[in-house]
Amino acid sequence: MLSNEDNEILCRVGQGTPMGELFRRFWLPALLSSELPAPDCAPRRLRILGENLVAFRDSEGKVGIISAYCPHKLAPLYFGRNEENGLRCVYHGWKFDTMGKCIDIPNLPSKSNVQALKDKASITAYPAREAGGMVWVYMGPSDLTPDMPGFEWLDVEPQQNHVARWLQRTNWAQGMEGEIDSSHISFLHREFGQAGWLDPVVKVTAPIPPGTTDGAPVMTIKETPYGLVYGARRNNNSGLYLWRVTQWFVPMYSMIPNGEYPRSGRAWVPVDDYNVMVFNYTYRADRPFTSEEWDYLESGPSFPPPKEEMAVELDDGYVIDTWVPLARKENDYGLDRNRQKQVNYSGIEVVTDQDRALQENMPSAFGLGPGRIVDRSREMLVPSDIPVITARRILLKMAKQLQQGIEPAAPNDGSLYRNLSLSALAPESAFDDFLAAQSQADSEAT
Repeated sequence: MLSNEDNEILCRVGQGTPMGELFRRFWLPALLSSELPAPDCAPRRLRILGENLVAFRDSEGKVGIISAYCPHKLAPLYFGRNEENGLRCVYHGWKFDTMGKCIDIPNLPSKSNVQALKDKASITAYPAREAGGMVWVYMGPSDLTPDMPGFEWLDVEPQQNHVARWLQRTNWAQGMEGEIDSSHISFLHREFGQAGWLDPVVKVTAPIPPGTTDGAPVMTIKETPYGLVYGARRNNNSGLYLWRVTQWFVPMYSMIPNGEYPRSGRAWVPVDDYNVMVFNYTYRADRPFTSEEWDYLESGPSFPPPKEEMAVELDDGYVIDTWVPLARKENDYGLDRNRQKQVNYSGIEVVTDQDRALQENMPSAFGLGPGRIVDRSREMLVPSDIPVITARRILLKMAKQLQQGIEPAAPNDGSLYRNLSLSALAPESAFDDFLAAQSQADSEAT
């Protein structure tokens, strides 16, 4: 269980909150590059860490992420004209570049001191970079700008990396914690006829092999400079153990255990206290995806889920442009009781929808209704929850230290994010061997 005080620290992400300020020390995915397909295209509405923003690509192809509102009359810049290297408010014509600088105020009398007002009218703008098919944003102090995380999937060619995003109606921590909960895959994601789940086309996650019915894995965990790595060991009738070795990177990056390419994982970027944007990557470092594999990923049968692009009104009335899964609370996430009896454990077809159905309907601690911020004071945790407990402790410690003026070290070394996960049938010593090999590789890299 977690105290209500620590739960507040973990979950609240607005400007000035301990966890919000910690997130602002890292580069974060903001949207997909494909959402801004060409210079001077339509802008996109965002909310990240509770801040309302607009992203646009200017006439030279540079992406800007700026405040959502014109400082003149607070008109929404989303409705603006994206033209000639700036986003122009259609209310009175004020224009802003990708750095938030006001570059035109056409409704001033000719004798006015236009430049002085332009200087005063600059709006918030955050540095943006593109990598791995995503636009990334840094929202922290400019003098502390960190490295980009050195994930392998950021370096492959576009045809080797499929990315997607969608909205989940929970606090960010619920989804992130599900990513490092190994025991739930033995139940929630179980397909009858086999003990686990395997995507039939791109094989984005390793199955639990037949004969492995152990739903209580033995956990071995090691804290690292970038977060943690843990091994979940399951008994198997083959005489070996099934090892699923999972990497978790601060502040919220997951990497699903897989022994070969393609590899997959997610980033859980807080929209605000009550919503999270899920960014999914699936990539191959060994070769491009085939057209069949790419079409399969685009159709969204698993990672990502089937979804539709739409404008979504958030709880306070602000609208963002995003994707929403077709399976949602209003249709019970496609729950089919006959499927639950005959096909799979949950009765819900898509893996990511299975997770979301439970996470969006947990009891609330405070704030909005079910699922938004779970009441962790009511939990009864067991040994298989050690990775979640450890991740919470790491994050809370980092957030509290930041409040004391101690800056986090991890974002300043992007190479820490190069390590990979693993799934394999192996002897009992496998996790120790894995750690030794990772340590050797880290030493050679430095």
